[in-house]
Amino acid sequence: MITIVIFILILGLLVFVHELGHFLIARRNGVRVEEFGFGFPPRIFGFYRNKKGERKFIWGNRPARNASLANASLRSDAGGEIEEIREARKVGEEKTVYSVNWIPLGGFVKITGEDGDEKDKPGSFASKSPFARIRILAAGVAMNFLLAIILFSFGFWLGVPQAAEEAAGAKIKGEKIQVVEVGKGTPAEAMGMRMGDEILGVIDPKGGTLKFSSVEAVQNFANENKGKEVVLAIKRGKEDLQLSGTPRAEFPEGEGPLGIALAKTVEASYPWHKAIWLGIQYTFSLTVTFVVFLFELIWRLIAGQPAGLDVSGPVGIAVMTGQVAQLGFGYLVRFAAMLSVNLAIINILPIPALDGGRILFILVEKLKGSPVSKKFEQRAHNLGFALLITLMLFVTARDLMKFDIIQKLKNIF
Repeated sequence: MITIVIFILILGLLVFVHELGHFLIARRNGVRVEEFGFGFPPRIFGFYRNKKGERKFIWGNRPARNASLANASLRSDAGGEIEEIREARKVGEEKTVYSVNWIPLGGFVKITGEDGDEKDKPGSFASKSPFARIRILAAGVAMNFLLAIILFSFGFWLGVPQAAEEAAGAKIKGEKIQVVEVGKGTPAEAMGMRMGDEILGVIDPKGGTLKFSSVEAVQNFANENKGKEVVLAIKRGKEDLQLSGTPRAEFPEGEGPLGIALAKTVEASYPWHKAIWLGIQYTFSLTVTFVVFLFELIWRLIAGQPAGLDVSGPVGIAVMTGQVAQLGFGYLVRFAAMLSVNLAIINILPIPALDGGRILFILVEKLKGSPVSKKFEQRAHNLGFALLITLMLFVTARDLMKFDIIQKLKNIF
């Protein structure tokens, strides 16, 4: 349950910040925003300001009186919209409803003319220049990159695990021998070892722990005990574990008997000014890595080769959120930053239904000197949306099997 709550909070933050970007730049470019909501409908409550600057509250889909702001003239129509707001919009006045909604998965922004209608109205999205519309659409992606920089910077200032040799200029504490990679189909994976685990030592036959002093000590121990069952003392977040397994006698080149990559790490915290610069650098580096990953994935699919790359959907990300949360708050902050970069890159792809796809149609309009057929664009966005939903369902089904979620739910209920 805690994992689900954390996952919803992180997802909500990423989507809300994305929509906030659209909202701020739309307002800056003179576009009317009909509603800016936290979460998705149905609405819990909302408010707007009338001509006098008074704040008027709406409860659910019907307006409710406030003790200090009572107004008998306010009433709701069948759709839950306030009559005063509808009349104001008819004459081009701005009336933005700020709402809090029941489904806490981010937020939404409803912009006048975002579907291409109302080109004749000055405050409509459709009436703005191509570059103004591109700025509004790209603002969500920019905000996700900015959020990643902020989160990474906060993590570097708070204290993050780093390889000891890379922590120059930082305040250092807590040296660890940590797992940075677990190979697939290896003894370490069979043991249940995970990335981020700290290897403390080996459990001797009498139950005591012989501690390791260095990465080399762990490697030497694994080489000396090929084919013999060993029990390792592991620390995972606040949890102490004992994992048993057998180092293999034969293994692929570049891998060891256990099939893990190790590093001596420290918890490094940096001065705020250096933390910000590191946050910018890390966001840029991660963006390049994700873009290369996408191009490699697309190239393999075009060439008819196995993807060879692991892609996770909402279920997989939720599972990873739980695993990362066990390691500590610092890891969770960095994980949220990585997801923010990922969301930004996915959204800017020139795929219909995504921000990047909408920007593509505007660029085509600019090049050809006239808008693309509204019917064609709508069909393209609908098709893109259908393909994205299909892909999400496929990846989700694979995640359910991969993480054995259905069996775990059966065990719970």
